[in-house]
Amino acid sequence: MFQSDSVFVGIDPTSAQKSFTFAALDKDLNLLTLTEGEIQDVVAFLLGQSSAVVAVNSPSGINRGIVRQRIQREMPATHQIRGADMRLAEYQLRNSGIAVTGTPASIALCPAWMQLGFEVFRALENLGFRQYPATFSAFQVMETHPHACFCVLGGGLPLSKPSLEGRLQRQLILYDRGIGIRDPMEFFEEITRYKLAKGVWPIELLYLPEQLDALAAAFTAYQAIRQPEKVFTVGDAGEGIIVVPDSELKEMY
Repeated sequence: MFQSDSVFVGIDPTSAQKSFTFAALDKDLNLLTLTEGEIQDVVAFLLGQSSAVVAVNSPSGINRGIVRQRIQREMPATHQIRGADMRLAEYQLRNSGIAVTGTPASIALCPAWMQLGFEVFRALENLGFRQYPATFSAFQVMETHPHACFCVLGGGLPLSKPSLEGRLQRQLILYDRGIGIRDPMEFFEEITRYKLAKGVWPIELLYLPEQLDALAAAFTAYQAIRQPEKVFTVGDAGEGIIVVPDSELKEMY
C-alpha cells in the first residue's frame, strides 16, 4: 500500500566485490541517497523507512527451464537445443532486440554479481518485503534490468554504457523524467577552449555507470507504484518477472 512518505530504492549489485550501488528517491523524485555499500548498509537504510519499494538490477532466481521446455515442444526431439539457458523474461527481452545476460539453471554456474543479487532478494524477503505487485504491502521488491530500462525510456538502444556519450545520454534520459539529479547539459557549459587544450573535462558532473543503473532501478520502482499503467512486465511468476518503466515493449529496439 503506497504511503506519502514511501521511498523508492534501486540496487545495482553488478560489482565484482561484495559491495553494490544503491539509490533512493522520494515521492517527488528528489534524490535521497546515492552511495555504495553492502547488504547490511541497505538493510539499515530500509529499516528506517515506514514504506519502501525496491527494484534490483539482478535476477531474483535461477532459470527453471521454461524456455527450454517451450523450444522442446516446438522442435523435433532430435534437434540440438541452443541458446535456451535463459529465463522466459530474458528470452522475451531478447526477442525485442534488448541484449540481456541469460540466467543459468544452477546457482553454482551463475556469475558473482547474480549470486550477490540472490543474496539481496533473500535479505529483503527476511525483512518482510513481498514480491511486486503486492497491493496491501508497504514493503515491496521487484526485479528490473538497467539496459532494458534505458532501451524503453530512450526508445532505442543506448550508446555504450562506459563511454562519455553513453553516460551523458543516460543521465539526460533520467533528468528529463524529472529525477532530481544534476543536469548533464552543465557538462557542456563547463567546457572551454582552454580546458580542452589542457585535457581537463568536467567528469565530476556526470554519474558513474553503476550509479545511473541504480537510479534507473529506483525510477522503475517509483513508476511501478505511482504510475503502474506506465510499467510493463515480462517473464513468469514462478521463475522471475522483470519490470521495465514503460507501458509496452516495442517490437524491436
